Amino acid sequence: MSAEFHSRSFSSVREKVGFYIEDIETPVGRSISLTITWLILISSAIFVVQTYPISDELRSALEILDSAILIGFAIEYVVRFWSAKNRAKFFFSIFSFVDLIAILPVFLGFLNLSYIRIFRWFRILRLVRFINFKISIVKIRNEDSIILARIIITLLTIIFVFSGLIYQVEHPVNPKIFRTFLDALYFSIVTMTTVGFGDVTPLSEMGRFLTILMILTGIALIPWQVGDLIKHLVKTSNQVETTCPGCGWASHDRDARFCKHCGTALD
Repeated sequence: MSAEFHSRSFSSVREKVGFYIEDIETPVGRSISLTITWLILISSAIFVVQTYPISDELRSALEILDSAILIGFAIEYVVRFWSAKNRAKFFFSIFSFVDLIAILPVFLGFLNLSYIRIFRWFRILRLVRFINFKISIVKIRNEDSIILARIIITLLTIIFVFSGLIYQVEHPVNPKIFRTFLDALYFSIVTMTTVGFGDVTPLSEMGRFLTILMILTGIALIPWQVGDLIKHLVKTSNQVETTCPGCGWASHDRDARFCKHCGTALD
């Protein structure tokens, strides 16, 4: 851990909370990020399990656990808003928008609107906020590997969201085709890759609209992400593997004397 974190002082509790809730380097910050990440994964797993035939007792227990996690997300959002240096900027940021969609059922649940449940699938998008944290957990230091990891995480997240949405809108009207989350996942992958076997088709207008979005996303996102990776591969073709003794970053220019991330002198 760098001396910056040991010597860092905070002028207020708000500033301290704001630092740790965004930090992924200190033990406290990593613990907070790890806890939130696991809650997101558990919440997503609950959604998937609930698409399968399970006992009423297990379903009720999962609903209670999911509600508790959702309340925790709502509290986290309020804390992030309270500790933000610029609350207006935070409120209109993309991450804040994703967080708000994820906790929307908390604020609208009292209306008892069934379609509100569709927003639960957006919770997995919150993992995008923690991509750097997940990468640091598995000790990925090479820049090209980080870009590849981000592409994979982004694609898997988007596929999960589309699968959840198409299941939510198609299962009530087309239960024989979209029986479980796996059926929706199969349809999403086939659609986004533009393979289009045609053995699974949506019936509702919303399902067809989501299918159009999937196709457009597959056409636009996948080549763009792969192109970004190729661009960075070309950019780093003149770089060498020189591991920084300070932060562990491995990609540096051939004539680099100091680490571009932490400034430590290179051997």
